[in-house]
Order: sequence, then C-alpha cells, then structure tokens
Amino acid sequence: MREQVHDHQHDHHHENHRPHSEHVVLEVGGELGALVVYTGDALLHEEIEISPAGDDASRSHKDVLERRFNGRAVYAAVFDRIPAGEYTLWHANEPRARSVGVAAGCVAELDWRADRP
Repeated sequence: MREQVHDHQHDHHHENHRPHSEHVVLEVGGELGALVVYTGDALLHEEIEISPAGDDASRSHKDVLERRFNGRAVYAAVFDRIPAGEYTLWHANEPRARSVGVAAGCVAELDWRADRP
C-alpha cells in the first residue's frame, strides 16, 4: 500500500508485520535524550511525527511497531538521539501533544493508549 502523508510518500508493508521481541537500543547522553510514545493497536504501522516546539514544519517520524514485553504486546513509536528540549507530537497531520519535554540523558514517555486513535 502506498500512502501520501505530509508531502512525501512511504511504502507501508502491513503484510510483512511481525512483532519485535528484540531489545530497543537507545542512544542517549550528552545533550541527547529519547522519547517513547505508547499507543493502542489501532495505530500499528501509523506514523507519529515530532517537531521542535515552535517549528511545526521541521518534522521527522517513526512508525508505531508492535513489541513483545513479558509475553504481551506493546505498541510504541520510539524516538532516540533527540536534542534536549520541548517538542510537538503529530498524528495524521494534527498536533496531538505540545510542549513535550525531553531531557538530556533521559528517556521520556508519553502514553496515548487511552486517547483517541
């Protein structure tokens, strides 16, 4: 399936879905942090975008993947190597969370599991 999202195209391979059981390695430290966005299964293979606070046009993205943890499914998008600061998180080209803080050397978490898809 080919989708048009935020002015560029992506190939999403839902037929190649597999739960990820390997560990996630995050590069944090110095001025870099990380952010994990937990979602429900409705966002599996969807893109979550991130932009620095005040710069909505400068976005990058990660896909929501299924990961296995202690025998159960967890759905998350994982952003690492993020400079410390505040960010806006986007889904379907709409801002979902503003002023999300990421501290240097730390992993921030955002839980969208109870939110709307």
